[in-house]
Amino acid sequence: MTSTLPSAAVPSAAPAAPAPPRALARLLSLDDFEAAARKRLPRPIFGYIAGAAEDNQSLRSNRQAFARYAFAPRVLVDVSRRTQRTELFGRRYESPFGIAPMGISALSAYRGDIVLARAARAQGIPAILSGTSLIPLEEVIREAPGTWFQAYLPGDPQRIDALVERARRAGYETLVLTVDIPVSANRENNVRTGFSTPLKPSLRLAWDGITRPRWLAGTFLRTLLAHGMPHFENSFATRGAPIVSASVLRDFTARDHLSWEHVARIRRQWPGALIIKGILHPRDAALARQHGADGVIVSNHGGRQLDGAISPLRALPGVVAEAGGMAVMMDSGVRRGGDVLKALALGARYVFIGRPFNYAAAVRGEAGVSHAIGLLRAEVDRNMAMLGINDIQEMNADLLTRETLETD
Repeated sequence: MTSTLPSAAVPSAAPAAPAPPRALARLLSLDDFEAAARKRLPRPIFGYIAGAAEDNQSLRSNRQAFARYAFAPRVLVDVSRRTQRTELFGRRYESPFGIAPMGISALSAYRGDIVLARAARAQGIPAILSGTSLIPLEEVIREAPGTWFQAYLPGDPQRIDALVERARRAGYETLVLTVDIPVSANRENNVRTGFSTPLKPSLRLAWDGITRPRWLAGTFLRTLLAHGMPHFENSFATRGAPIVSASVLRDFTARDHLSWEHVARIRRQWPGALIIKGILHPRDAALARQHGADGVIVSNHGGRQLDGAISPLRALPGVVAEAGGMAVMMDSGVRRGGDVLKALALGARYVFIGRPFNYAAAVRGEAGVSHAIGLLRAEVDRNMAMLGINDIQEMNADLLTRETLETD
């Protein structure tokens, strides 16, 4: 079942990147935002964003996978008419990348979920609101129509139905089901950096806040004064627990019995585009198609779930082969415009990036996210010119060659 949605009201051309504030001018790549965010954020919050599961094997592999492919560019091609506009689910986007869902973004930047969504809309790309966000989904889509919603499915059918209906009533047209979380991951990194769920006040956390006064005043205290203690707002149809409540753990359990029957149930209920996120095995791509999904996101959760899981870039060709007419997208490990193009060459229709945009929001709010989008967009544009292509659709495997590395 494929849904056709009305075209979004996005700019007819990619927005011109304004001159960045002086504080951002020295940030020249997405990786630069990570170093800047490390200085600004308390260690537990930064560690929660940056870390992954167990030994970080998948986290490292996600980046290393891109080095296994090299470009084979064409030359003496007139590339003066190049465009990176992309059509997806009946909408036109100005670039082939968007913002992946990231939980508790409002702890790293004031009103972080809205910051990310507003910047994405202004720049003509999609943002996906996380189900573990701290701002009600209704507020986010009012600020940024066209935002996608990512759900972590509750443990029973009635709660699933109610959450899906809540998203539909709010005006969301694209629903992303993250399915690679039957149990909570072993994130030892969180323990080592002092982050916990629920968030536990401690002398260490207090000291980290005091020594980072811009975050303390500009994000945490500002949130408490204006909105009260943050809650998990979008796990259910009703408001979830506050971030300091012991019941948070109970709210995020009871997912180990979820199956494809739950996807079929949601497909019958959801009228818009339905996307399954967390696909790595080709057989699961085929099952997603059989159960009515409109697309899949090939993802290992940024290395945050099963450590040692295959990198999405390496899984991509196998998933594409089984996807049929579904849109295949990808996230995890993307940091450069060249990474975006390599993913497209291997069959992805679209690419999502998470951590760097979270860092950008922490560093300078919406202006930081817009600057990060502009940097990545410029890299895609330059690389298209040097590869000899005018349209993003021309990016294919003929423009890549497999590198043999010492680790192979």
